[in-house]
Amino acid sequence: MAAATEGILEGVGQTLLVLSGKGGVGKSTVAVQLALALRSSGHRVGILDIDLCGPSIPRMLGVEGRDVLTTPQGKWVPVYVDEDKRLSVISLAFFLDSKNDAVIWRGPKKNAMIKQLLTSIMWDVDYLIIDTPPGTSDEHISVMENLRSTPSVLGAVVVTTPQLVAVADVARELTFCKRTKINILGIIENMSGFVCPNCSECSNILASGGGEQLAEHGGVRFLGRVPIEPQLAQCTEEGHNYLDQYTTSTAATVLKAIADILTHTHDDPMEVEK
Repeated sequence: MAAATEGILEGVGQTLLVLSGKGGVGKSTVAVQLALALRSSGHRVGILDIDLCGPSIPRMLGVEGRDVLTTPQGKWVPVYVDEDKRLSVISLAFFLDSKNDAVIWRGPKKNAMIKQLLTSIMWDVDYLIIDTPPGTSDEHISVMENLRSTPSVLGAVVVTTPQLVAVADVARELTFCKRTKINILGIIENMSGFVCPNCSECSNILASGGGEQLAEHGGVRFLGRVPIEPQLAQCTEEGHNYLDQYTTSTAATVLKAIADILTHTHDDPMEVEK
């Protein structure tokens, strides 16, 4: 067991996986906002972007195009987002010649890169958020196989949108986690209603409640609903800190509450059924 986990996620206190059963549900957006919420609570936070075919985290954090430094020991130094070095990120996007480059790799090369990203980063963080590939692809399986026996892994947060087609895909993700013995920390229902920027009224344009029903059916914790807010979309496009700029918004309040729940999960964890 020790050999299997040797060198993986050194310098990390607790690790949170952010998963989704399909693309387009806002998994990366949720990962970034949870990291920002943890940072605002005083923690040192890292984000590891393992979504190899769609590495979007650097753009969301406003650090696109930065160079990654290497230590004399061959470790990669994460790119710091803020001046006080409390938020850092590593992404495959930093190693591409152009942001428009496509990653056309076969499975073995992807798996080798995932292993390198998990073992070659010089982290010094209280919490590490891992943005995983969507679905249950080959690289997704590689992430889980490398991490499931790692002591620092607190568990997985699963992101869905309210409509039934998305919920059905996420239901398969829950099954995958249980079969691979990954602790499920809870489900977040993203894009749950649209908040009007003028009157603040919330309209359920994509339905509502699917994530909560799935959590109840799967026997896992429902963490909360994050509504669609234009300011959140704008901040992720422009690399701005949404939680700092719109601290009293509905989405910001929900995301901060979810981050608070997750930081206390290890005190009373909800383990998956073995």
